[in-house]
Amino acid sequence: MPNISPIPAFNDNYIWLISNGNSAAVVDPGDAAPVARVLAERSLTLDAILITHHHRDHTGGVKALLARWPEARLYAPAAEPMPAATGTGLQEGDRLTLPSLGLELGVMAVPGHTLGHIAYHGQGLLFCGDTLFSGGCGRLFEGTPRQMHRSLTRLAALPEDTRVYCTHEYTQANLAFCHAVEPNNPELKKYLQKVAKLRQQGLPTLPTSIGLENAVNIFLRAHVPGVRAAVQHHAMAELNEDTEVFAALRRWKDDF
Repeated sequence: MPNISPIPAFNDNYIWLISNGNSAAVVDPGDAAPVARVLAERSLTLDAILITHHHRDHTGGVKALLARWPEARLYAPAAEPMPAATGTGLQEGDRLTLPSLGLELGVMAVPGHTLGHIAYHGQGLLFCGDTLFSGGCGRLFEGTPRQMHRSLTRLAALPEDTRVYCTHEYTQANLAFCHAVEPNNPELKKYLQKVAKLRQQGLPTLPTSIGLENAVNIFLRAHVPGVRAAVQHHAMAELNEDTEVFAALRRWKDDF
């Protein structure tokens, strides 16, 4: 398996670097400068760029990186604007192979944050952009609650040991909201303590795992009776479907 490490960018973004000592791929390079610096420091050649969605903080470094490494291949959602003139558009069910890294990934359509958002998964790895965060999920800038809930439900069904590489360090704030909704969740309490220690040391809280997120992430737990009861109390409304619970959770979090 290749090595995967975060390259911090902006205030709280992570650009994921996938490398094997010679070659590298990056996921969602919103800024070219930190990527170029790390590649130079580690004497790596950029072979591929993977994009999950079109937002600038995920695509802003693409053109500069391709100018410096013109042989690198660009992969991005087929349903969204391509961040550079040359690139391969991907959609649900497609597969891409990175031979230099020994990596084969499948593509899942996960609309919600944006309509064309995709995720890359395979070999126990998930690169999910701004769809799933540790303890949270992306805002609904383009999609509907039903679309996002379906996307998250699909991700939650992946094997529990799947390592989840999200693209923002939002974990501590997300868990504060999870605790407000589900204060008696023992797994959440333990994770809150772990995350607090990591952040005190300036360390990333990512990657997380599907199993952990299913246990603590309130947006994957709309089906849990205690969560539904808490959301109904806050919304002062009866919510009959998991999608309705999810939608009310997302509205609650937006104002939290």
